[in-house]
Amino acid sequence: MKAQLILENGAKFTGTMFGAEKDIAGEIVFTTGMTGYQETLTDPSYAGQIVTMTFPLIGNYGINLEDMEAGRANLKAFVVREKCDYPSNFRNEMNLDDFLREQGVVGLEGIDTRAVTKIIREYGTMRACITRGNPSLEEISQMLHSVDNSHVIMDTTVEQVYTLNETGKTDIAFIDLGAKDGILRDLVKRDCRVTVYPANIPASVIDAAKPEMVFLSNGPGNPLDAPGTVDTVKSLIGKYPISGICMGHQIIGLALGCTTSKLKFGHHGANHPVKDLDTGNVYITSQNHNYIVSGFTKDVEVTFENVNDGTCEGIRHKTLSIESVQFHPEAAPGPLDTGWLFDRFLRDIK
Repeated sequence: MKAQLILENGAKFTGTMFGAEKDIAGEIVFTTGMTGYQETLTDPSYAGQIVTMTFPLIGNYGINLEDMEAGRANLKAFVVREKCDYPSNFRNEMNLDDFLREQGVVGLEGIDTRAVTKIIREYGTMRACITRGNPSLEEISQMLHSVDNSHVIMDTTVEQVYTLNETGKTDIAFIDLGAKDGILRDLVKRDCRVTVYPANIPASVIDAAKPEMVFLSNGPGNPLDAPGTVDTVKSLIGKYPISGICMGHQIIGLALGCTTSKLKFGHHGANHPVKDLDTGNVYITSQNHNYIVSGFTKDVEVTFENVNDGTCEGIRHKTLSIESVQFHPEAAPGPLDTGWLFDRFLRDIK
């Protein structure tokens, strides 16, 4: 079935719909990962977004359900140049088309993804819609103005508190802002007892549990839309070591009095170079975010910097045990260069 991708700036592309067949609208972004499309599909940080893959052939190793980063796909739609209908991989369980149909996610194939990417780079992240018909300008406007991602954190956080690795030696209070399972796996394999709380958890509940560390996960959307999480973290400062990644990093920054701002087209992909300002070492990282910590108080110092655009990739408090990074050290998908950061976070407890 033919369908149109219509961007907010008026650009139109025609492709073939696959997966779920329906009209949708969302915020369009591009991601530069050459592999890891399944982790991209199931990363909660993409909730509410139409994701364009810059690599031209997607789906060639199929779908393996063990590689899911969440219980379901979270993005609105998946735009590719060409999908592979007959994947070759001994772990493959289904092809991309079947997976998206099962997950209720729209796919669009045959799009000049290079052209889409160049538009987003020039004009910035914008709203877009995918439609099967020939809508009027008024109908297109209605679809685009229906996009509201202010609720995506609560759409992706856990509904109830649960605990992993009950016998673990280090007790972590994990605030789920839309977490990837890879983060939980990295903490559990370091013998942590991880109690997962929803994003709107009050500080009193965490205080009652008396954890050894508070950890904030990645997540989608704007940190200013977080449901009271900043106030929760403010109440916990000075009581516990606090660490976080991605959205968690932004929430920690806001709780420390910093400000956040939106990037023109975000950082999405598995090949972003980041410089450790302590050592001068450069690491290749996995990232997925539109917002950054951009204004700093006198008690906060920058620890990592993006080599491409100089933006902040990590902060720490000068006197308290508080540290966070913007990128994804668990690298699902992506390189394992910065996995050691989990060990450093846990050393803060000591």
